[in-house]
Amino acid sequence: MKIEFNASMMCADYGCLRDEVKALEKADIDSFHIDIMDGRYVPNFAMSKNDMAYIAKATKKPMDVHLMIEHPANNIDIFLGVLRKGDTVYIHPEAEYHPSTTLQRIIDAGMIPGIAINPGTSVETVYEMLRIVKKVLVMSVNPGNAGQMYLPYVGHKLDKLLTFRKELDFKVYWDGACSVDKITSYAPKGVAGFVLGTTVLFNKRKSYETIIKELRKTTDNI
Repeated sequence: MKIEFNASMMCADYGCLRDEVKALEKADIDSFHIDIMDGRYVPNFAMSKNDMAYIAKATKKPMDVHLMIEHPANNIDIFLGVLRKGDTVYIHPEAEYHPSTTLQRIIDAGMIPGIAINPGTSVETVYEMLRIVKKVLVMSVNPGNAGQMYLPYVGHKLDKLLTFRKELDFKVYWDGACSVDKITSYAPKGVAGFVLGTTVLFNKRKSYETIIKELRKTTDNI
């Protein structure tokens, strides 16, 4: 099974965003992860619709959009309008009164529906939505800022979630403090992909191409 590596673009150098996108493409990144934050659902602002639209035009690689915003149903059409069919959109169930309705709008637009689960969100509270979504993004840190420390108890939740994935037909992804040891530990357990940020990909002395090649080598036999 090929493990997916997704670049967290909030960590990119915005002084040369086009060069960043092209370098990540050359490195064979699987998708571009876009964190949209509204300063209300999380205590930070990060990336905008215009950032997302530029990256969508600059690459043919899939987009992986993580909406960390209150009541995404109010503005979901703004984001869906600049994406391509087959791109992924994650919402946080806690941020919406009726998350299943918002997920259906994502499906109707031809996108892949996903939910993001905060460290404090239990699997039991989102179980029914696992019947709807195709992807579950597990946050191993509290959402809102890059460079946070991994919260160890999230590993137990991941193990529980992975027991349901075949029965309910969804894939599990890891977001936050994603290091090489986390990838080599959880990819064999069934985690399908990892969002790569400052822990392993950005602001390093190695090129993106070298880093991704090394990561591929560590997961070749999984």
